[in-house]
Amino acid sequence: MTEEAQPSQPQNLLRLLSPALVIAVIAIALLAWQWLDTRQRLTALELSLSQKLNSFDMRNVENTVTAKQAEEKVDQTTARLAVIEQKLAESQDQLEALQTLYAEFASNREERTISEVEQLLVIASEQLQLANNPKTALIAMQTADNRLQQLDKPQAIQLRKQLAKDITRLQTLPAVDMVGTSLRLEVMATEVEKLPLMSDHHPRVDDKPIAPVYQASRWQQLAGEVWLDIRQLIRIERIDHPEPPLLMPEQIFFLRENLRLRLLTARIALLQHDEATYHSDLSAAEGWIKQHFDTSDSRVQNTIDTMHQMANSSISIQLPDISDSLNAASRYKLFLQKGSK
Repeated sequence: MTEEAQPSQPQNLLRLLSPALVIAVIAIALLAWQWLDTRQRLTALELSLSQKLNSFDMRNVENTVTAKQAEEKVDQTTARLAVIEQKLAESQDQLEALQTLYAEFASNREERTISEVEQLLVIASEQLQLANNPKTALIAMQTADNRLQQLDKPQAIQLRKQLAKDITRLQTLPAVDMVGTSLRLEVMATEVEKLPLMSDHHPRVDDKPIAPVYQASRWQQLAGEVWLDIRQLIRIERIDHPEPPLLMPEQIFFLRENLRLRLLTARIALLQHDEATYHSDLSAAEGWIKQHFDTSDSRVQNTIDTMHQMANSSISIQLPDISDSLNAASRYKLFLQKGSK
């Protein structure tokens, strides 16, 4: 029984080792599969990591380039900011200079305005006293009043009140048509040559002989001829009016020239506002026309009427004195000059 039992031990051992071997093989196979799977996973992981590293390197390079560009932009922006800050500083300096100039301008504005007003009033006074030109003086004073509208100071208001009084006096002056009167005198001076003289009209003489009476007797014919001779020798004229003097051609020329000269001197006196000379020349010219020219002619009568009308009109105007406004402007200017010191 012992010998039979020995051969059965290997079999039993094989029987016992077979499942273990299978299990070992299976385990080895599983380990191999796991190793392969792990290897594949590691390979895939390495590939993924390699790709990610490559991508990271590319991104790192891009970030480096971007960073360099950003640094360059920052440098450019910094330079621009420095330029802008410099320009801003210059602008601030200019602004401060402009503010200083504006402050000086504002402080001197009133003084300059009063100086302009004073100069305008001086011009107006000269036009009134020297040129007798109230229109130009009125324009100058109105301009001065417009300048004062920019100021709201009490002294400026007082000066405007005085200016308003003088402007009102200038506006209420009677109007004298100096230009129209001057033109009429000039036209009359040129028309003197066309006016007819009184000496141009001679008494009419009946030169028609008495027709002979052929049927009358010889004595009647002789009496008619004697009467015709007597009529030619005797002239009957009225003596209630003085006969105008007969003038030689040279005297007629000088009469017309003197009359023209009188009218021209009257025109000059009109422009110079010399009323005495103006009326004297017109009166003399009117007397010469009435004495030597035919007053029955319409042109002569119109000339006399025009002269009489102009001689009765006044050419001189009592111009107002604006020294109060001028003195007020001078005092205002002196006050400003004292205040600025």
